[in-house]
Amino acid sequence: MLAHFKTIQSYGSSEIIIKKSRFIGHAKPVESEEAAAQFIEAIKKEHKAATHNCSAYVIGDRDQIQKQSDDGEPSGTAGKPILEVIKHQGLKNIAVVVTRYFGGIMLGAGGLIRAYTDGAVVGIEAAQPIYKVNHQKVMIEVDYTWYGKIENELRNQGMLLGDIAFTDKVTVTCYPLAAEAAAFINWATDLTQGQGIIIAGENEYIVHKNLPG
Repeated sequence: MLAHFKTIQSYGSSEIIIKKSRFIGHAKPVESEEAAAQFIEAIKKEHKAATHNCSAYVIGDRDQIQKQSDDGEPSGTAGKPILEVIKHQGLKNIAVVVTRYFGGIMLGAGGLIRAYTDGAVVGIEAAQPIYKVNHQKVMIEVDYTWYGKIENELRNQGMLLGDIAFTDKVTVTCYPLAAEAAAFINWATDLTQGQGIIIAGENEYIVHKNLPG
């Protein structure tokens, strides 16, 4: 798993008008090429009266899958600019479609590139860019006499906390950064003077609006 990557929160769309042409940017998070293709087809169906539905997507931890389509616009004036916006912003697992309703005024190659670039940008902004950060789940099980100290120390260091279970003992679920998990487990062991039970769980991506630290 990557330490973190940038993507978008959810589906979003926004519209701009350029020389009477409507450009509607749509963006959606996708986890597979099949999902990207389905999204693009859904937009084409919704906007079947549009002049063009140009698209691009990037999928994979290492951006292994990258595709773009001009959908009838002059080669290199639509799909490529959309793809370049995605790559420039460092986004992963995302599909973007820019719908154009022609307004009667020709834009020229340079104008088209700028228009599809701007359409992609507003669509991505509407979809709310976020970061997914790799955390490791760590559970700390202690007697009730330790709970106040543990909670106070965890909150003082700004630890991301999950569920807190109260049974015969207290189990606090924490989510340190994956890269810092081993040091955190050692810290928690020292804090509880070895009397706590520390359980290392699985890694998972957690959404952040900005990168931690």
